[in-house]
Amino acid sequence: MDRDTAEPSADALPGPNAQRWVDFHQSHSAPSEYSHEFVWDVTREADGPFVTDVDGNVLLDFTCHIGAAPLGYNNEKVLSKLREFDLVEPMKIAGQDMYFGSGPTPEEADFPGSSHLMDRLTDVSGHYGMDTVFLSNSGAEAMENAMKITHDYRAPAKYGVAFDGSFHGRTLGTLSLTKSKDVYTRQYPEISGVETVPFCADRGCDAASCDCGFFAGGGSQLRNMLAPEGGHVDPAEIAFLTLEPIQGVGGYRFPSEAFMDEVAAVTDEYDIPLVVDEIQSGVGRTGEMWAADHYAIEPDVIASAKALRVGATISRSEVFPTEKNRLGSTFGGGDVLGSMMGTFTLEAIDEHDLLANATRRGRQACEILRDDAPDTVVDVRGKGLMLAVEFDTPERRSAVVEAALDRGLLTLGCGKKTIRLLPPLDSTEREIALGTGIFLDAIDAVSASAAAN
Repeated sequence: MDRDTAEPSADALPGPNAQRWVDFHQSHSAPSEYSHEFVWDVTREADGPFVTDVDGNVLLDFTCHIGAAPLGYNNEKVLSKLREFDLVEPMKIAGQDMYFGSGPTPEEADFPGSSHLMDRLTDVSGHYGMDTVFLSNSGAEAMENAMKITHDYRAPAKYGVAFDGSFHGRTLGTLSLTKSKDVYTRQYPEISGVETVPFCADRGCDAASCDCGFFAGGGSQLRNMLAPEGGHVDPAEIAFLTLEPIQGVGGYRFPSEAFMDEVAAVTDEYDIPLVVDEIQSGVGRTGEMWAADHYAIEPDVIASAKALRVGATISRSEVFPTEKNRLGSTFGGGDVLGSMMGTFTLEAIDEHDLLANATRRGRQACEILRDDAPDTVVDVRGKGLMLAVEFDTPERRSAVVEAALDRGLLTLGCGKKTIRLLPPLDSTEREIALGTGIFLDAIDAVSASAAAN
């Protein structure tokens, strides 16, 4: 496949082969969310945002697997480095019980491992004073460990603070912080002590003009909750305050500057550990390494995953427990391939200036969509290549997702009325123009169909 000339080409989806694969998979799979009945054929051509399914359809993927494949498919910026190595078995070891290396010294390693990945992660988070990493298997584990280390650090603290619209994972612990859709949390027990305050989205909102409920009477609900006079939570008893710098599942909601300034001021004033969930927004997605870098906040803990291929809880050494048995994960630190992929991804971002590229291509996408989208699009927003298009109704949003798929473009819904677009970090000008053109055509087709009916 020639990425420079590839075009999406799709017949009716799912095709007959895809339907057989879906039926076979579902015959033994527990019920779970699947956005599309798209079946990637891993033996066929794919490159960057272009991918071939089991029926031979070529699709343009603007989801990057919700950011978990930050450079798309078979990207040479990573794949060329992997080809240099003979892979081993097992590819995962009990990384909390033993170490792995690939040469006489770390400096002479044949290939990068978990030690090198942690070293790179402290480099890219060093501006926050972070020098210590705990690796795990997933974003939910990264968040669970963030909760654990801050509770330990602030013992005997008993509270945590989360925000409306948040999504932090599907484990029982992280579900207690998830405040987006109640289908995720319904009928599950919650850990005690989690306080919830509004998330103030960037709609020109500030302390003088706020419709989200965060600012009230010139102050903020967060500050009022902690106030010595009239507040109901003692700041000294708060283990952590956690937020997604940009909310993902909740609708790609970007925070107002005033909101982030207030979060920064309150956490600094009361010395409350700030945990930022960068599982979807981090590792270059927004044009900065971390979405937090765009704002006034100073995180104490970063939870990362997806683009890293492993989970990572990053902080300062003093925040982590000193007892060695306080944290554990069977394969944490022992994923040979995940560590290599994570390290090579961070290297590619640096070597190919992909933060700047994400900023340029994200600006291009927003300009096209804002200039050409019809009135049924009520908002286009984004930072880097973390992009959102909000529609006037949930029904129109869902119809556009389907119409885009019919034209060979993969997108994802989020929130109530929003479609998220996550092209690869190295997307070209041609690919952004191609994808946004298909997307706008899908919007027009949905509008025409609605008018005809």
